[in-house]
Amino acid sequence: MHDSVTVAGTSRSGGSVRIDGARLLDRLDRLAAIGGGEDGGVTRMGFSDADQEGRALVARQAVEAGLTAEVDAGGNLLMRRPADHRRSTRPPIMVGSHLDTVADGGRLDGAYGVVAALEVLQTLHEAGTETDHEVVAVGFANEEGALFPQPFWGSMVLAGRLDALPSEPEDYAGRPLREALARAGGDLSQLKTAAWAPGSLTAYLELHVEQGPVLERLGRSIGVVESITGRVQMSVQLHGRAGHAGTTPMEGRQDPLVVAARLISAVQSLAQDEKLCRVATVGRMEVQPNSPNTIPETVRLDVDLRDSDPARLDAAERTVRTALAALARSGDVRAVIESTMRGAPVQTDPRIRDTIAASATELGLTQQTLPSGAGHDAQIVADLAPVGMIFVPSIDGVSHVPSERTAPEDLVAGAEVLLRTVLKL
Repeated sequence: MHDSVTVAGTSRSGGSVRIDGARLLDRLDRLAAIGGGEDGGVTRMGFSDADQEGRALVARQAVEAGLTAEVDAGGNLLMRRPADHRRSTRPPIMVGSHLDTVADGGRLDGAYGVVAALEVLQTLHEAGTETDHEVVAVGFANEEGALFPQPFWGSMVLAGRLDALPSEPEDYAGRPLREALARAGGDLSQLKTAAWAPGSLTAYLELHVEQGPVLERLGRSIGVVESITGRVQMSVQLHGRAGHAGTTPMEGRQDPLVVAARLISAVQSLAQDEKLCRVATVGRMEVQPNSPNTIPETVRLDVDLRDSDPARLDAAERTVRTALAALARSGDVRAVIESTMRGAPVQTDPRIRDTIAASATELGLTQQTLPSGAGHDAQIVADLAPVGMIFVPSIDGVSHVPSERTAPEDLVAGAEVLLRTVLKL
């Protein structure tokens, strides 16, 4: 059990409300145990059994707190105060993040924002604080795309971007999303019912660990996010000809793994040497057959490009496609490339940034304005409403790994800034 850590906040009406720091930290611990490994990492990939268990835990905590918890057609978990607290006709304020993780990832990425959103909602409910806008806490589904390669799935459904799917989504093993989504309480045939119209939200707020070193290096407690990076993710398939590693001559081989290796080098050079985008990564690859004495027949890999300038991002994507076509011809393999995700760079709302900064100042917390180099659900929800993001420091600046950590006092402070910002908005 963590020591009780609370920070006082003040509502518009002058009443004092407080974050229950011990409850927040305990819930993070309990959630991290679901999918937790011996190395401290967490694996709760979107729509997996562990993800289902984690979502059920948070929903149960909401209901036990006197709140409602429901799942929309896209699999998003929506938590609200009871109906008698929803009298306002003004558009709601939505607060949250995602509950899924990458494979062997960290315990805070995404999960912290959802647990903190639940804490804010429960705090308002327990204090009987009336707000001009309904506050809705959300746990978005499958933000990472670690199992089913549709990152930002839940927020894209919410924003109405997935009303018409070109094909039935599958996971990396060819298993249909339709069945996994149904187990989560969603319905692939009813995605339109989960879409919110532009203007139907007053604002969206997301609290997150920084996932970088800036706040820790500067000694700041709170990050006020000014922009979120743009991102393009592409799936590449290379088809060659399998053969015996010992008897097939080097001349005339159709080895897709050689082409893949050259493409990986080209992707790295794209950002490191040519400076066409801020970062470029190949983070996943499959080889079939994956045998030490067989020339591969098929290679699949994912390319991730990020930059804050949409024109540079488009140019980088075109360069990858051109390079792939040339490499495939030279290696005599067939290449198929598909854009699986596209997120435009987003500027956060200046009024929300000022409100976050004012909340931090009132609490005596040091702060820093900074961009986000990682993608977040906020940049998708920006289709619907003004968005804002709050960062707290990441120890050693690491994330998506088992050693992802943030000091408990920073976690509580971030939740308190979130609460004050909601009240001010």
